[in-house]
Amino acid sequence: MPQTSPKLVRIDPLRLHMERRGQMVAGATIFASKAVNLEPEAVRQLHDAACLPPAKKVLATADIHVGFGVPIGCVVGLENAIMPPAVGYDINCGMRLLRTPFYKGDIDTDKIALDIARDIPLGEGMHNIRLDDKCLEAVVHQGAPSIPLLARRIDHRAWEAFDSDEFADDLARIEENGCMPADPGAVPKAAMQKGSAQIGTLGGGNHFIEIQYVREVLDEELAKTLGLSTGQIVVMIHSGSRRFGYEVADHYMNVAAHRPENSGRPKMLSYLLTDTGAGRDYSAAMGAAANFAFVNRHVMALLVRRCFNRMFGPTPLKLVYDVTHNMAKLESHEDGRLWVHRKGATRAFGPARMAATEFARIGQPIITPGSMGTASFLMVGTGRSEESLSSVNHGAGRVMSRTAALGRSRRGRVVSPGLITDEQFKRSMEGIKLIAGNKRRIKEEAPGAYKDIEEVVRIVVECGWATCVARMAPLAVLKG
Repeated sequence: MPQTSPKLVRIDPLRLHMERRGQMVAGATIFASKAVNLEPEAVRQLHDAACLPPAKKVLATADIHVGFGVPIGCVVGLENAIMPPAVGYDINCGMRLLRTPFYKGDIDTDKIALDIARDIPLGEGMHNIRLDDKCLEAVVHQGAPSIPLLARRIDHRAWEAFDSDEFADDLARIEENGCMPADPGAVPKAAMQKGSAQIGTLGGGNHFIEIQYVREVLDEELAKTLGLSTGQIVVMIHSGSRRFGYEVADHYMNVAAHRPENSGRPKMLSYLLTDTGAGRDYSAAMGAAANFAFVNRHVMALLVRRCFNRMFGPTPLKLVYDVTHNMAKLESHEDGRLWVHRKGATRAFGPARMAATEFARIGQPIITPGSMGTASFLMVGTGRSEESLSSVNHGAGRVMSRTAALGRSRRGRVVSPGLITDEQFKRSMEGIKLIAGNKRRIKEEAPGAYKDIEEVVRIVVECGWATCVARMAPLAVLKG
């Protein structure tokens, strides 16, 4: 790709623009204030995305940071093309928010967190529900609607919390009702084999389950509509398609890299034309991985409900919403029909685009986590975000790499110390119960390794894309 240094020009306090020049086929915009750190390599990656022949619109939200090929926190609109690296390895990584009937101080959240950790495996390479061939095919073809079939065919403690009436309400509160168009025949065998036992597992890295409380209601009417009030305890789940999605992504990145349209282009910037068999196959396999992720989050939510039921008796844990932030979808925008790739970005439809859903009056809920130890936000889309292809940031975004935060060791000797000290980490987590699947690497996810979520969310609100409903704070954090 071209090595011309990208030139960013600030056009107002919230927007920087990269004018089209050289091999760029589209300009690019970054929505960030002066207070937001921008990695030069992430800016270059955005520039490279704007050089792709099918690119029609390229932008990044304030949580932009270096990714594989294209940055995390970017939105790329392609015409007649779909790009596996612009979706990423964790297809349909997303957020789910459950509200409880309890308030801060009512229950022992440390105890319930420990109970959840016993039921949901934390960390990489973990297994939980093992699917037979019929169940696995149902999961990847049907997504969340396959849950009743799993409950009938597989003996597992998660189904103790399954209720058919509650399930019908859940489906109405999941993006795409928990099902994307998919074809199991397009899924590589490695994905089917390696993912078949990972439903109901959290994963590692930045995935988490948090028990939080509503620290502040920011819009009383919207909060009431969504069933939230000050002090209320909620549970937030962040996870994706596990090894299943990784294998789908890696397979089709390799397929794309060998296509004639990508001659001379690196794997990390390869795309597939959607009128080719390879493009159609990736779309179908991506949908299968998305469906896997929807089921994974739903099973974890059932296990959370089971823990509350066991501890407090029958306890309604209402689903507020489940939203994805690593996905490509064919959508109509001002620039025409585009494959909108949101990599570390969240869809933010307003009321009009949520017609015939539970959220036709208020707009789509947006779940925006900070980092463990800091606030998370619930927002709703206003419908005034066409400039960002109806997208907002998916979180705070990293301000330093995992290696920089943790440091580097070789054969037990420190080669370079981490930028996050043990004392800094301890202070940042004061008063919060932390359960870590990998204690040795947990500092990679320290609050100090992330941008200021308050500033990132302020930019979204001042751009007019979303309205803040509530600010939540963590009481207990479960990390992989």
